Amino acid sequence: MKALVAGATGQTGRRIVQTLVDRGIPVRSLVRNLETAKTNLPPGSELAVGDVLIPSTLTPAIADCTFLICATGSSPSLDPTGPYKVDYIGVKNLVDAAKANGVKHFVLVSSLCVSKVFHPLNLFWFILVWKKLAEGYLQKSGLTYTVVRPGGLLMEDNSKPILMSAEDTLFEGSIPRIKVAQVCVEALNQPSAQNRILEVIAKEEAAERSFEELFATLT
Repeated sequence: MKALVAGATGQTGRRIVQTLVDRGIPVRSLVRNLETAKTNLPPGSELAVGDVLIPSTLTPAIADCTFLICATGSSPSLDPTGPYKVDYIGVKNLVDAAKANGVKHFVLVSSLCVSKVFHPLNLFWFILVWKKLAEGYLQKSGLTYTVVRPGGLLMEDNSKPILMSAEDTLFEGSIPRIKVAQVCVEALNQPSAQNRILEVIAKEEAAERSFEELFATLT
């Protein structure tokens, strides 16, 4: 059992890698820059140089991986094609490579409110539109999948319990990136997470539940 993490050097990706390492799950990080990766990622992770926009680099990275967790995301820029390339084409390339190489479970980090076309985030070159299309491509791929839609991402952890809900039921709220990482890793072991879209925030009023209980609420 081995997991490939795409977007591994991003703020959420590196927390996913750390969570996998902490739990003793072999992990390979897909990175574009080795020096950056060596600085930001824990030593327990293998490194594979590749780019989601260059499909030929993905097969060697995916080889012998059972799981794939995608935490890629476009960065704010003046390039109007950025979200289209990273949030749609890049994910599409990963899905195709995962399917061709026998990946058993694909976890995709998306975003809350992707179904809201008139959301303010779509002023950033329709980023939520492209994320929603990427979700749809994964759903139709035939791969076992989990789509994780987090609320606003926080750098620091907090003590608020995780609130997990079905798709298009949460429209506001935030969650620490480390909790998103934990949800992604836990999804690999929870049958009730398979072929599901789930939304997560951290909320003071939410009941404290185990991950098994959280995922069971989706069925």
